[in-house]
Amino acid sequence: MFLSVVTVAFRNYEGVLKTWRSLRNLARDPGLSFEWIVVDGGSEDGTREFLQKRHGEFNLRFVSEKDRGIYDAMNKGIALAQGRYTLFLNSGDAFHDDVALFVRQLARQKGEAMYIGDALLDFGGGHKIRRKAKPGCYIYHSLPASHQAIFFPTSGLKKHPYDLQYNVSSDYALAARLYKAGYPFRRINGLVSEFSMGGVSTSNNLELCQDAKNVQRKNITCARVLGAIILFITSENDG
Repeated sequence: MFLSVVTVAFRNYEGVLKTWRSLRNLARDPGLSFEWIVVDGGSEDGTREFLQKRHGEFNLRFVSEKDRGIYDAMNKGIALAQGRYTLFLNSGDAFHDDVALFVRQLARQKGEAMYIGDALLDFGGGHKIRRKAKPGCYIYHSLPASHQAIFFPTSGLKKHPYDLQYNVSSDYALAARLYKAGYPFRRINGLVSEFSMGGVSTSNNLELCQDAKNVQRKNITCARVLGAIILFITSENDG
């Protein structure tokens, strides 16, 4: 199995439908093997019944039970993942139309790394902005790419799962720990996903900043100054 797509959901039937429809964009490449893992928090909105009807489609496997929050649910997805890489595309998020082109490039890569791409941020009213992946050293400040555009090595995720002590920045903490453990970021040109702004990590700004400081203090403090210098030099060269 090449890729595991993990979707976390809770009382978001319409969001699950949207994500499911976008999987067709990934399935356009018949040579790509992938599985869809859905971790539902025990919703009673028709999600379970829908998934039962989709049994076997996109190598679907799912669980529907109570959890301790989104990051606990993501860890359940990691435990089930069998692909070489894992990408988190939660309910309501969608693959971009061109994602198959991106994944073809990914399949040609060698070495254990976090492969990152671009994402479309939907602000509503037809207003969308492309968030381009930044240099890997941006991790000393924040995630260098949208979480929905990072292909994680599954073996690394199983060693370094989400830390439940962070309420809104566990995705940042996970990437920082993987980076510290020797998994670099490698950018591939292309769009991976699109999603609406307003998720857990985009709607709690104050808590997000506090969590981020704790992540940096515990994982990457010693290298922050060097990282900032590298980021500045890279930005100057790009300009």
